Amino acid sequence: MTDRCNRRQQRMRLCTMLASLFGLLLLLTTNQTAVADESTASPPAPDSEWRLHGLDVGEQRHSKLRQINSDNVRKLGLAWYFDLYTRRGVEATPLMVDGTLYVTGSWSMVYALDARTGELRWFYNPEVDRAFLAKGCCDAVNRGVAYADGKVIVGTYDGRLVALQASDGKVVWEVQTTDRNQSYTITGAPRIVADKVVIGNGGAELGVRGYVTAYAIATGKQAWRFYTVPGNPKDGFESDLMKTAAETWSGQWWEWGGGGTVWDSMVYDPQLDLLYIGVGNGSPWNQKMRSPEGGDNLFLTSIVALRGKTGEYVWHYQTTPGETWDFTATQHMILADLEIGGQLRKVIMQAPKNGFFYVLDRTSGELLSAEPFAVTTWATAVDLKTGRPIETPNARVFDGKNVSLPSNAGAHNWQPMSYHPGTGLVYIPTMHIPITFLEPTRDLDRKPGQGYWNVGFDRMGNALPDVPNINALMDQVYTGKLLAWDPLQQEAKWESETGRPSGGGVLSTAGNLVFQGSAETELRAFNAATGEVLWSTDVQTAAMAAPITYAIDGVQYLAAAVGFGGGAASEAGAIVHGWNVPNLSRVLVYKLDGKAKLPPVPPRERVLKKPPPVTGREDAIALGKVMYQRHCSYCHGDGMRTGGLTPDLRYSATAVHDIWQEIVRGGVLSPVGMVGFERFIDEGEAEAIRQYVLLEANRLYEQQQAAGQAR
Repeated sequence: MTDRCNRRQQRMRLCTMLASLFGLLLLLTTNQTAVADESTASPPAPDSEWRLHGLDVGEQRHSKLRQINSDNVRKLGLAWYFDLYTRRGVEATPLMVDGTLYVTGSWSMVYALDARTGELRWFYNPEVDRAFLAKGCCDAVNRGVAYADGKVIVGTYDGRLVALQASDGKVVWEVQTTDRNQSYTITGAPRIVADKVVIGNGGAELGVRGYVTAYAIATGKQAWRFYTVPGNPKDGFESDLMKTAAETWSGQWWEWGGGGTVWDSMVYDPQLDLLYIGVGNGSPWNQKMRSPEGGDNLFLTSIVALRGKTGEYVWHYQTTPGETWDFTATQHMILADLEIGGQLRKVIMQAPKNGFFYVLDRTSGELLSAEPFAVTTWATAVDLKTGRPIETPNARVFDGKNVSLPSNAGAHNWQPMSYHPGTGLVYIPTMHIPITFLEPTRDLDRKPGQGYWNVGFDRMGNALPDVPNINALMDQVYTGKLLAWDPLQQEAKWESETGRPSGGGVLSTAGNLVFQGSAETELRAFNAATGEVLWSTDVQTAAMAAPITYAIDGVQYLAAAVGFGGGAASEAGAIVHGWNVPNLSRVLVYKLDGKAKLPPVPPRERVLKKPPPVTGREDAIALGKVMYQRHCSYCHGDGMRTGGLTPDLRYSATAVHDIWQEIVRGGVLSPVGMVGFERFIDEGEAEAIRQYVLLEANRLYEQQQAAGQAR
């Protein structure tokens, strides 16, 4: 193993040297003016829009603009900024059409901004009921709009699809795409498929059945719908395909919902009339609960190709048969034409959660290659003959001790990657987050969640150890980096320095640049060939979404929507606890020699006042910890280590403790997303949770007092 690692390191160093030479040649051949004479380094840029979610039909997120390049990127400065109206997660890819920047913030709000100046042209608020926050997985985020025929189309968190006039934001048509009585939400961006717009949904953790739907752009009339998993056989199957898929399931999966939601990635090839959808995880995650006799459980965690005109099934490839770790295949997919074995192949590429990078023939679904781009303890390789992963003996051992990599957060999550045709590299935001799963220990966890979180595992398997230096340990264990991946050789060419996970989405340009934001308040530009950091700026908050670039009147701009939140700050709060990242939801736009300045970051002093004393017995507090992990940690963080998006319960005021039962069981705060748990938690258990919260609050108070911080 040591020899293998040494050889790999030698290859990496050699590749880095070659990449440096390649980068120099690239600049000499494609950017001669920048090298020869800096005074002519910024020629006028041709007007260039960003009309599609991934820029082009292949969603490569690579721009041909080169006014901003590796030779002058250090001169990049802020041109303007716009403060969004909310303070939750921002994950949107903006569009720029005809001089207007269209961007979404949290709660599916749409902003139309002058792309030159940032002036607000119009604003649309879909007025989503805040109680819907409890129906979703990972914050009330939105990843952007679609544009077609003078219409801006947005999917709302409460399941609507709304078409707006691009000129003034007035509603043209609106359809409800989901059953509002179930826990469906929409966070993904719609996609344009010829004269139709297609949208999926989320909610697998809360017990729904996934599907995608196409609507006529002109009228909003439904054109077709494709279900990703079979429903109750007694209700009849929608097609023979669903009947065949049901043969790969067992038990009474429909009572759990089944899952398979298409909550993010889709991409359309107009030449082939093929729409590729990425299908999500099972509901629940634990396959033993939803399909006790095993089976592949089609079409979970699959890339599925459909006819754009009709929604007819063409082919599929399943990345994780019998999925049980939340290894979704909803991550960004890229279309490209690559020369493989001396033959030009039309391919689709994906780096899903499970840690393998896949290259498929997009006409037939044939697997061409698959190699791990991250540490994978669940599988050693993918058999190219069968297309199936080779699982490790302990892959499905869920005893609360066996460490799984990647975790349910994935080796790569929703943050879009980019493909640079010049370097031939795919730039992937990667994560290293270990996790342990624990089989259910209570009957309640073996029953469908009925609209509430239930992933079929005991959340005590996620409880963090109670040690003084836990934050320092997390910084060492939970890590992330940007990986430059060669899809032909299936190996890394360079990687950024290791940092914290949840690095942002990626943009590459012909200026030999790769742009990426981070959870550490930075937006950076890398040399696309070597990985050298050429420029960095403080954006004062997390930059999770992918930047875009466009040009107007000869000036190239770089735009990014920023704002801390999303799954990393809610469900995965432990990962970011202690980072002290504020949410400053904004649109930031840069250009060469930009002179604008951001205002100072507001002070964020957070000192705990002396909390009420603990009055519960030791056994009650132990029960409270268990109940907290099972019912509260999804939003408030494992061990109360929240990312700040949801309240850190240790700071709960006396007034909160006074109405604890009304909040936890009665749902008095449902209008702001805190639903009641009366069906699942009795009064004694709710009080036990309160005592556990008080224990942790007093522990934190003593720590702050010892450090001279407490009041």
